[in-house]
Amino acid sequence: MSRTEAPPLPEPLRVPVADSHTHLDMQDGTVEEGLARAAAVNVTTVIQVGCDVKGSHWAAETAAAHPSVHAAVALHPNEAPRIVHGDPDGWSRQGAREAGGTAALHEALAEIDALAALDQVRGVGETGLDHFRTGPEGMAAQEESFRAHIEIAKRHGKALVIHDREAHADVLRVLADAGAPERTVFHCYSGDADMARICADAGYFMSFAGNMTFKNAQPLRDALAVAPTELVLVETDAPFLTPAPYRGRPNAPYLIPVTLRAMAAVKGIDEDTLASAIADNTARAFDY
Repeated sequence: MSRTEAPPLPEPLRVPVADSHTHLDMQDGTVEEGLARAAAVNVTTVIQVGCDVKGSHWAAETAAAHPSVHAAVALHPNEAPRIVHGDPDGWSRQGAREAGGTAALHEALAEIDALAALDQVRGVGETGLDHFRTGPEGMAAQEESFRAHIEIAKRHGKALVIHDREAHADVLRVLADAGAPERTVFHCYSGDADMARICADAGYFMSFAGNMTFKNAQPLRDALAVAPTELVLVETDAPFLTPAPYRGRPNAPYLIPVTLRAMAAVKGIDEDTLASAIADNTARAFDY
């Protein structure tokens, strides 16, 4: 089986659900094809997430053109330090960039702020902190950007979508200090059961991705087991984090049923009950 070959369509869900976090702009094929495949398995809504200014504009335009798509706009935590300090390796999709300093960061944040005012934009994210890919020199820019996004989300009454990679304590610290928006979503939840209890107490939504199906992901399954069902979402983060048994092959919204069924098994509830709860939770989280 080719590692680049798309996995087959799973058995459709009986209850329609939403993919709470996807990157259609990074997937093969047209948006229309991706949405049609998703709809064929009863994934009827997707949240298209921006990671930089260009991607956030694309998310807003795509959501405006497709009723089943809602947008989230932001500078990814790894984008903020690249804007401030430059990106000589061109690691992101934009090629090599010169350092722009905090002035360039503020300019980019102003564009995100303007996009966040649009009706089809239902979330501000993915923002947060990433201690995996950004070293100590980039952390001040990350945190400044994160705090700015929190303000933008609150000012426009939009959901905050959090990227938290190896930064749990600092993310929780900033949220507590700055005051989290009314609706806060931990995308691709990566904490343990103890953190899930903290998130539940704060009313934060926890969105689980295909990595909860991986063999080494018992801490994620333990977290899902204690997470209140009314705060649980499902996502693909496609084209990344393809669920087992297709790990390593391209991910897309149509694979949501694979992850949702694995989640239902962990929760000990039937898939229709979980799908119904997740559909309600996602609509509540993103206010659509």
